[in-house]
Amino acid sequence: MTTALITGASSGIGAVFAEKLASRHHDLVLVARSHDKLQALADQLAQQHGIQVTVIPQDLTAPDAAQTIVTQLAHQNIEVDLLINNAGFGTYGDFAEGELDTYLRMIQLNVLALVDLTHRCLQPMRSRRSGSILNIGSTASFQPIPYFAVYAATKAFVLSFSESLWHECKSYGVKVLAVCPGPTETEFFKVADFPNSLGERVGQNYASPDAVVENALKALEQEHSNIVTGGFMNQVMVNAGRFLPREALTNAVGNLFKGN
Repeated sequence: MTTALITGASSGIGAVFAEKLASRHHDLVLVARSHDKLQALADQLAQQHGIQVTVIPQDLTAPDAAQTIVTQLAHQNIEVDLLINNAGFGTYGDFAEGELDTYLRMIQLNVLALVDLTHRCLQPMRSRRSGSILNIGSTASFQPIPYFAVYAATKAFVLSFSESLWHECKSYGVKVLAVCPGPTETEFFKVADFPNSLGERVGQNYASPDAVVENALKALEQEHSNIVTGGFMNQVMVNAGRFLPREALTNAVGNLFKGN
């Protein structure tokens, strides 16, 4: 039986990944900050599907988080066959007026923890010549977003990094996929402190986490390098940069995100 490690597994897209993979009889390693939420989900999935579920409560903004996780897995003789780097957050507002510590924690979680955990899991996968890594990007990966500057930059990194690894790892039998959802029915906009009016405009057609996960797992099976989930407007958003001058695109997105 294969084992999937999912970060940000206590809610939203991460929890749906856990549910879908459990139904396919994957053993799970669930990582998030909230022990109680993780344990409740683990107990439910283990009982429903007869799988092994390991819970690792861990704040991934800690610089040694990935090392701590991998050490715990080694002590329990758990090999990771599928890594899903789902944990991440954003924050809305003018960059200069925001809290520097918040931006640095965002980079630590969205980028550094992802790179660290990917590197530690990828080496054994390549040695075994099997495995998969699924990194959660965003439609924000494809263009700069004023008033969401750091988040968009971290997701641009995730897309570029994942596509490069997709090429590097093909000959080793390891799949790498960047999943780029648009607005999704999660707590993301609330956590990011979006104004209600802006959240309504940006996320006029929210996708369900279930749809995002189904599309992601299908794309992984088909060995794509990236997938943009959701409807037509998401495709328009990510392809606009192919037709608009860079400054015009940035101004258009900035005017949308500036809000009232």
